[in-house]
Amino acid sequence: MSNRPFPSREEVLALRKQYDAGTIIELIDMQDEWSNLRPGDIGTVQYVDDAGQIQMRWRRGSRLALIPGVDSFRIIGHEEHV
Repeated sequence: MSNRPFPSREEVLALRKQYDAGTIIELIDMQDEWSNLRPGDIGTVQYVDDAGQIQMRWRRGSRLALIPGVDSFRIIGHEEHV
């Protein structure tokens, strides 16, 4: 189990603003040895949960969340909804 403390309400709100639904993210590195995701994989933010984890829909088919401060990733765009 991780020693990472849960983020405050304010931190979660800031994450939700920064990583709103539809944000497209490229994975740089993930600290999950069981994940099939690799650097360069692309996914779309679904939402940020109350624990501050970024819930994703990866193009590879995975639904694994990103953990800010643990996993490395970058924003590369945003889905446009018509």
